[in-house]
Amino acid sequence: MAERTDDTGFGGLRLIQDSDDFCYGVDAVLLADFSRASADDRVIDLGCGNGAVSFICMAKYGPKSIVGIDIQERSVELANKSLALNMASAAGAKGLDRMSFQLLDIVDAPGRFGKASFSLAVCNPPYFEQGSNVQSSGDALSLARHESTASLKDIFEAAAALLAPRGRLCMIHRPSRLGDLMEYPRTFGLEPKALRMVCPRPGEAPNLVLLEYVRGAGKELRIVPELCVRDESGAYSRELNSIYGR
Repeated sequence: MAERTDDTGFGGLRLIQDSDDFCYGVDAVLLADFSRASADDRVIDLGCGNGAVSFICMAKYGPKSIVGIDIQERSVELANKSLALNMASAAGAKGLDRMSFQLLDIVDAPGRFGKASFSLAVCNPPYFEQGSNVQSSGDALSLARHESTASLKDIFEAAAALLAPRGRLCMIHRPSRLGDLMEYPRTFGLEPKALRMVCPRPGEAPNLVLLEYVRGAGKELRIVPELCVRDESGAYSRELNSIYGR
């Protein structure tokens, strides 16, 4: 184990990570920003990892509550260590008493929390599906990248059960899975309502997609203008710097 403590750049919050395992990146920041959580939202972070999305979401939006769940014991341990670290700091304590992290499989979440218990779910799931030709070794890095006990379809089913009517699910994924990302949620009453492609630089093919679903909504998909991580010069784009609060 090689623990390190990183400044998230949001509200003075720090995040304890294991550099031997999966560490958060720009996708977590983009998802937290895209969620637009309100002060009244009860949020569940499905597959929270070390808690990056949850912490950034709380710092940016201050929702009523956030609970993060993950099947990896080490990830939940790190998230709770970060929570304790930040609660002990005057700079990062705001709203953290409304956060918690639990060791739990996504498929078991509706049984633990009850149906319609949340108004917002966020999810940065593994990008590679079960049975893909990319091999998974079963370690923390592989579990973060590959669907294991919960498939993409399982995630949508659990989210639909956990969300109240008109509740939202925000997700970040790969454009290569768009077929599944459009087909599966409707099976469970989640309607795709907003889509935003993310590309590395202007003119390059998107490598990420942000999606918002609403439980029980009508059929109308809003395409949000593309987000570029870097500009033509290779520097971080103006919008990305704005998202980071720089």
